[in-house]
Amino acid sequence: MGSSTSKAARTFPKSKAPAWSGARTPRFDDAPRQTLAAEHKSKAIQDDAGDPHFLANLNRLGPVRVDRYAQTVHLQKQEVSNTNRLFQSRNQSEEEAVSMQPTRNRLHAATLSELLDARKDVRTTQDLKKLAEKYGIDKQKTEKLATFVNTPSVDGGSMTRTVEKDGDESLTTTAVWVCPSIQDA
Repeated sequence: MGSSTSKAARTFPKSKAPAWSGARTPRFDDAPRQTLAAEHKSKAIQDDAGDPHFLANLNRLGPVRVDRYAQTVHLQKQEVSNTNRLFQSRNQSEEEAVSMQPTRNRLHAATLSELLDARKDVRTTQDLKKLAEKYGIDKQKTEKLATFVNTPSVDGGSMTRTVEKDGDESLTTTAVWVCPSIQDA
């Protein structure tokens, strides 16, 4: 891989620069020597720095109108509005939590979980009505909510115990949807 024959095969031919290549760019040898920098800006340096065509184009365009600013302000107003609503709902929730008078048909998540767990043990419509009154929710709302939301329940007969090679033990069970059979009393 590193033999001398392969290295010799890799040499590329060297070409001369084309005759036309120097015609377009001035050579440094032929150019007259000029001072490239000075301590103070002279009129020649100022004129050289200015671009009359660029300045003319800027004047022709006129002042810039930025429409993005108006959209940004509009979006900021929406964000402020959403933020205000968020703080208002938090304040309302905190006031409800602090006040001793609960709001009808409104429950915190933990209380809702308790209600749904207690509902699993209900046997009659009277028991369901008492339970709904205890939590400050309508009986019809409780039934409608229970058709879509429930708390986790475990099927006792579906437990599977697994022991890993390293001795770790895991227990797997099946979750089930428990609906009480309510009888009219």
